[in-house]
Amino acid sequence: MILTLTLNPSLDRTVEIGSLARGAVIRSAAARLDPGGKGVNVSRALLANAVPSRAVVPYGGDEGRRLVSLLSAEGIDMVTVPVSGPTRSNLALAEPDGTVTKINEPGTALSPAELDALAGAVLGAAGAADWVVASGSLPPEVPSDVYARLCRRFTRAGLRVALDTSGPALVEALAAGPELVKPNREELAEAAGRAITTLGDAIEAASALRARGAGTVLASLGSDGAVLLQDGQVWYGEGPVAEPRSSVGAGDALLAGFLAAGARGRAALAEALAWATAAVGLPGSRMPGPADIRREHVRTHVADPALPLRSGG
Repeated sequence: MILTLTLNPSLDRTVEIGSLARGAVIRSAAARLDPGGKGVNVSRALLANAVPSRAVVPYGGDEGRRLVSLLSAEGIDMVTVPVSGPTRSNLALAEPDGTVTKINEPGTALSPAELDALAGAVLGAAGAADWVVASGSLPPEVPSDVYARLCRRFTRAGLRVALDTSGPALVEALAAGPELVKPNREELAEAAGRAITTLGDAIEAASALRARGAGTVLASLGSDGAVLLQDGQVWYGEGPVAEPRSSVGAGDALLAGFLAAGARGRAALAEALAWATAAVGLPGSRMPGPADIRREHVRTHVADPALPLRSGG
């Protein structure tokens, strides 16, 4: 079983529009409301593919109760932890070419007692779990070393930690030795302090994360695919999307697919990309199920450092 912990979950409303014009009145073609947050999305993707998962989710206010209701309706196995502040709401504007403009609220502060309750909920729910996915942005006022502290606590309890976050929270957590980190291209650039314009740049930045304490690095590169650094090997993979609809949650689907496939090697990278590209073809932050996944479209290769990267995310 795979546990997920989302410190800053959300209600995610996605509105499909023809084009984004600043200052204009824009008519939407469609809209949907989904439960959101990186760990929540990982659990949703695993559930959609019949992989056992349990989500640990803080919730507060009317928005939090709506979030729990949506997760319950999807059949998510979860442990909910009440907190004093309201759950945040996010908005994504999706254009026909797959461009997504996101407006994310900051979320609500978590007290030390609430953070301790969430960590305790993870440990109490662990059972026979193999992994815990700790992921997402930090709520306001939560110290940047929180993931480092959680990683050490979970590792001592025998859990393997997969981390997906950014900024100082990512950098500080590396010293705690997470078994897996999943940065995107922007997060790689931020951690490395340099632009990522080629696959070689991405590999160098990912190698720097490993040198600072990460085990495996699975880096998502937007429409350019993903690169995997593990056990001294480097693999690169890509998968075309004929009709992109929304990139929201694609990185979470990538991580879910990788873990579901055993989190080892080229085959797991291919499965991860199959899940991620399927997610891009779906509206909102809907997670792909077996009927959506097209493994035959994915290609994996030995990485060519000279390969230029096209996309920005």
